[in-house]
Amino acid sequence: MSAAATLTAPWRGLSRTVWILVVARAVNRIGAFTLPFLGVVLTVEFGASLARTGLILAVFGAATIPSRLLGGQLADRLGRRGTIVLGLTGCAIAQLWIALSHTLWSAVFATILLGLAFEIYEPPSQAMIADVTDPANRPAAYGLYSAALAAAGVLAGLLAAALSHWDLRWLFVADAITCLSCAALVALALPDLQRVKAHTTSAVAVWRDRRLLLLLAGGTIFATIYMQIIIGLPLTLVEQGLPKSGIGIILAISAVTLIAAQRLLRVQHLGDFQSIAVGYVLLAVGLVVCAIAANLAVFVIAAILWSLGDLFLLTRYLTQASGLAPDQARGRYLAVFGLSWGIATTIAPLTVTQLLERTGPTGLWLTSAAVAVVLAGLQPWFRKRLAPA
Repeated sequence: MSAAATLTAPWRGLSRTVWILVVARAVNRIGAFTLPFLGVVLTVEFGASLARTGLILAVFGAATIPSRLLGGQLADRLGRRGTIVLGLTGCAIAQLWIALSHTLWSAVFATILLGLAFEIYEPPSQAMIADVTDPANRPAAYGLYSAALAAAGVLAGLLAAALSHWDLRWLFVADAITCLSCAALVALALPDLQRVKAHTTSAVAVWRDRRLLLLLAGGTIFATIYMQIIIGLPLTLVEQGLPKSGIGIILAISAVTLIAAQRLLRVQHLGDFQSIAVGYVLLAVGLVVCAIAANLAVFVIAAILWSLGDLFLLTRYLTQASGLAPDQARGRYLAVFGLSWGIATTIAPLTVTQLLERTGPTGLWLTSAAVAVVLAGLQPWFRKRLAPA
């Protein structure tokens, strides 16, 4: 068997729609290298103070929450393909607006628009994967989706470093072009799946599903641990006196692990909750290794371990959320579940800074590991309460 065939073996049998969607979103993700520069543009180009820049970025983050909910509503009512195209086009317009702005207030309004459009395409993308994939193959499909976005994210970081000497406004133009390219690919190549009657399940009814809210709670804790790694790892490397470039190496190794280990998702005798428990154990072990790491090589080992855990957790949580949803409300269910990331992005900076200040890096990682172990042990309890009514 060739190397290419071996690499793609875990994804055999996935539909053409899944592959097109993954390629389109990966192209979009590679171009999404402007977000780290948004704060720089606001301060350097428009003269915003650090305090005002922080407030503007906080408003951007808050705007992504209704953005995801809107994406779920539109996915079930307008259709998956149209909603993805709408979200990507909205992002492109906002990016171009930022690039062409001449005043701070113009840039602020464009930033808010970017936040409101930023998550629209995520629920329909996840819902479309579930629409065209059998339940047994959804972990592999979501694994491919997550791995592609992770790998594209690393490339985006490398591009950001390479292009950072440009006029930063041109970076936003380039990002807008990738958004429009992705939108065109989606519009031309993806099927317009038949819409179901979305009004048979009201928006309020989605929030009344206790199983979804319980899954949201568990997913939020996982997402918070995940974001603590993203935020806390660079701070830990600085604390240890290690080179800042190490974070790029670690994230690249993490992305490679997510891709190379996809075969693990085909472990047939493991159900969703068993896989989630295994994922939390691997995540906890990786965090413990991170707590004792004193050089970059040990941090890389930690990254491999927690990335294996993420592989199980990211895919199985999405599989659970899509499985809970009736066909006519899948977009809204995935949108509500996806709020876990918005909540985590708000919580994680606070928990990371507080734990680092009070306990140091060792306390941060051991506390996170302990939470992961508790969640692994709670999976039988979750299985009973998330069972179909």
